[in-house]
Amino acid sequence: MSYLEYTVKTTPSGLRKILYLNWPLALLLTAVAGVGFLMLYSVAGGSFQPWGEAQMKRFGLGFALMIFVAMIPIYFWRNVALLAYLVALALLVAVEFFGAVGMGAQRWIDLGFMRLQPSELMKITLVMVLAAYYDWLSLGRTSKPAFVLIPVILIMIPVFLVLKQPDLGTSILLLVAGAIMMFLAGVHWAYFAAVLAAGIGLITAVFQSRGTDWQLLADYQYRRIDTFIDPSTDPLGAGYHITQSKIALGSGGWTGRGFMQGTQSRLNFLPEKHTDFIFTTLAEEFGFLGAISLLTLYALIILFCVASAMANRDRFSSLMILGVAATFFLFFAVNMSMVMGLAPVVGVPLPLVSYGGSAMLILMIGFGLVQSAHVHRPR
Repeated sequence: MSYLEYTVKTTPSGLRKILYLNWPLALLLTAVAGVGFLMLYSVAGGSFQPWGEAQMKRFGLGFALMIFVAMIPIYFWRNVALLAYLVALALLVAVEFFGAVGMGAQRWIDLGFMRLQPSELMKITLVMVLAAYYDWLSLGRTSKPAFVLIPVILIMIPVFLVLKQPDLGTSILLLVAGAIMMFLAGVHWAYFAAVLAAGIGLITAVFQSRGTDWQLLADYQYRRIDTFIDPSTDPLGAGYHITQSKIALGSGGWTGRGFMQGTQSRLNFLPEKHTDFIFTTLAEEFGFLGAISLLTLYALIILFCVASAMANRDRFSSLMILGVAATFFLFFAVNMSMVMGLAPVVGVPLPLVSYGGSAMLILMIGFGLVQSAHVHRPR
């Protein structure tokens, strides 16, 4: 009996699928979303309008999508992985010609009832296609140059398209998530060492070239680097966002100023307080204890995903679960680093907490794939 025949034969049905869901993971996702509802209520001045109510509806739809995706056998998602990737790629190309413009970037496709951001869909479909590729590829060929080049191409095409939008934050997430998938699949460490060495060399060359005839960046780009290193050099310009964010983080102390008592957000000093910088509102109102509590919820979600991947004997399922977990980790790690001044401000939302439609729905679909792998794993 082949593995596929065995999987089909042992696939649970009906009510048993509901019982087999990873309910602790679902409850953790709901808890994190609840934190988001609370913070959106706060930044709106004690109202669920205009953000909180819409976010609740989106999470409800996302939760239903997660259950729907979980009910479909995992071998179906393996079979459609390449098609899903190509659809997401086609949507990224469509953005170039028909995309809606917002805040100086062309990233969305207007569907009438919502604006879809194809780069968010690519985060999940890239994980799917790489997991399917390495499930097909034998372990002995994983590190051979010809078979390393294929996933590199699969990663770099969407990275290039997203950079053109421009969306540096998402392109970095795609690049790093793809590299993590290759590492988890068993690609030899020497490839990563070579890329890391080349990256360090490029960064060194960029700084060494400043003020010379062969300067690699424009003067304004160097000024952005200076502002990131020391925001006080331009406190009312490029350094304003991160300066106000640090003030909010520091003013929270251990226990915070209290719910809806954050001065930075309520007096509108804090920019993008309902999206990219919502973590600083949480830290200001609930302090270090509130921030570490949210981080603990995130860590538990990652832990349950890793445990599910380790318990699964299917290579595609394990790689896909770990890929979704890695993407989720990169979301909150980059966002928190960004608002604390440890990384440049690149516009990455805080998962399930920041206000947003595409990111919320696509992430819940990603966890639906995790649930599908969990429900349909061989028992």
